[in-house]
Amino acid sequence: MSTSAESNLSRRRLLAATGTAGALAVGVGPASGAERWRGGGGESAGGGHGQVRTGFDRLAASGYRLLNGQRVGMVTNPTGITSDVRHIVDVMHPDDRVNLTAVFGPEHGFRGTAQAGGSEGRYDDPATGLPVFDTYQKSGQALADIFTESGVDTVVFDIQDAGARFYTYIWTLYDCMVAAVLAGKRVVVLDRPNPVTGRDAYGPVLDKAYATFVGREPIAQAHGMTVAELALLFNAEFVPGAAGRAADLEIVEMSGWRRRDFYDATGLPWVPPSPNMPTPDTALVYSGTCLFEGTNLSEGRGTTRPFELLGADGIDRRWAKAANELDLPGVRFREAYFTPTFSKFQGKTVGGVQLHVHDREAYDPVRSGIGLLVTAKRVWSGFAWREDKWIDKLTGSATVRTMIDGGTDPDEVERAWRERLADFRAVRKKYLRYH
Repeated sequence: MSTSAESNLSRRRLLAATGTAGALAVGVGPASGAERWRGGGGESAGGGHGQVRTGFDRLAASGYRLLNGQRVGMVTNPTGITSDVRHIVDVMHPDDRVNLTAVFGPEHGFRGTAQAGGSEGRYDDPATGLPVFDTYQKSGQALADIFTESGVDTVVFDIQDAGARFYTYIWTLYDCMVAAVLAGKRVVVLDRPNPVTGRDAYGPVLDKAYATFVGREPIAQAHGMTVAELALLFNAEFVPGAAGRAADLEIVEMSGWRRRDFYDATGLPWVPPSPNMPTPDTALVYSGTCLFEGTNLSEGRGTTRPFELLGADGIDRRWAKAANELDLPGVRFREAYFTPTFSKFQGKTVGGVQLHVHDREAYDPVRSGIGLLVTAKRVWSGFAWREDKWIDKLTGSATVRTMIDGGTDPDEVERAWRERLADFRAVRKKYLRYH
């Protein structure tokens, strides 16, 4: 990974105020010298415990000082809410202290009306009258042209992530950063918690030859970072190579969040970031069981427990037995039967497993996902990969697929990615902002 762009990071100002009072002071953070706004409230980002204050909460508490004199466009979706569940666009629009002029909708749309692989298109928001531009699957100059058309000066990103490389919102962020450089716009990222903690990174690192919208750049399958931390990493390691220089980037950190905190420790309300991410429990398993999208098994879409229920026509109790015999840490598998209301096996009762995570501190979602793939292939003769080799895009290379096809056990598959994962962990460490 490139380190040549680190000098560009000195242009970032990291907003760390918790109240409306604050003074600019020069501080030195990991990997860069940066201006950090120190608030008068005595609270530091990553300190304390209890109610987390999101980046938006702190930005609003400052009177939107960071956006003074700017025409602002928000990249957000239904997760962009305040602690009292008002949408941030609805809060900002009537506020004279900020000039919100446009909204940019990602996959599933700004108001969240679209299913997976869809968006809402270009329209005027009925609630605010603001123009809503569609960013889904748009990147590079095409996205830069949308920013230019919108007339904004600053693009603000505020979306709840799920912690997995193939969750597309982080690549919407990356694409927006690249496009902002091309269009001459500033980017501000408002931070929110990683719902499955930021303790560590897990799983294979993307091979750039397999880059798609479910993985643009070489990061781990479960990255263990917040969106603001990812923005810092993207801006130093990847954006200069894609856009010619780093973005004019600023982040607004949270307060009260600790790296070991799961979402239920934050005190924040949960809004499904996408239709099949109904609870934080879904996010906990998602970075491993989403791999079943690359197979002919159901990943539980069309049930009340997507990504926790997995199965197919013809699978029986033998899968749960084989998966439990792996003795994977923190999780047990129950024989389960379910009938998806849409997606794979719609309207048909299928057999499979339900994951029950009993020790989330010990649980490794990616290792568990690999174990389930290995055992599904062993016990069910009907097992098949999707013909488009989607599994390679999800895992970031052909390695996992070919090793499983070769009869490799889960521990050997995991060993195959350890070296590159260690390299990513070392790079990742430079951009972490919470303890």
